[in-house]
Amino acid sequence: MLIIPVKEGENIERALKKYKKKFDKTKVMLELRTRKEFVKPSVINRQSNIKAAYKTRMQSLEM
Repeated sequence: MLIIPVKEGENIERALKKYKKKFDKTKVMLELRTRKEFVKPSVINRQSNIKAAYKTRMQSLEM
């Protein structure tokens, strides 16, 4: 549970802004999205290998 201290007389928009920033830092939505469906470890490894190969290809083209 997130607790946001609000000073007396503080604007509600500012409190909401603090809440949203704190909520983003906890990465709750990111975790919910990853738990939504199971991805096999082999698929994750394959995607990371493809991404690494793409990065190396792009770096070699820049030189």
